[in-house]
Amino acid sequence: MRQVNNRFSLVHLAAKRVRQLREGALPYMDVKNKEVVLSLREIASGDVYPVSADEAEKGRMEAEAQERERLAALAAAQQEAAALRDPSGGNEEED
Repeated sequence: MRQVNNRFSLVHLAAKRVRQLREGALPYMDVKNKEVVLSLREIASGDVYPVSADEAEKGRMEAEAQERERLAALAAAQQEAAALRDPSGGNEEED
């Protein structure tokens, strides 16, 4: 309860973390407990914490911007590689 201000939020956060762990997320701790206990231990240690809707939206937008930049760089690299393979630039006339 020191990390999360009310019980409902604590239960909600723990349930969300349990789903993440069951879907393959890597744990932040090396323990032999089941996912429920592990999620509560991670919350108590401060490794897992709630974020506001605004923080979540900001994180999502930043991740999307990074992905757009990554895709643009990949497309540029592919165009450069294609230009190196075809130095004429594809401007050959057909007979």
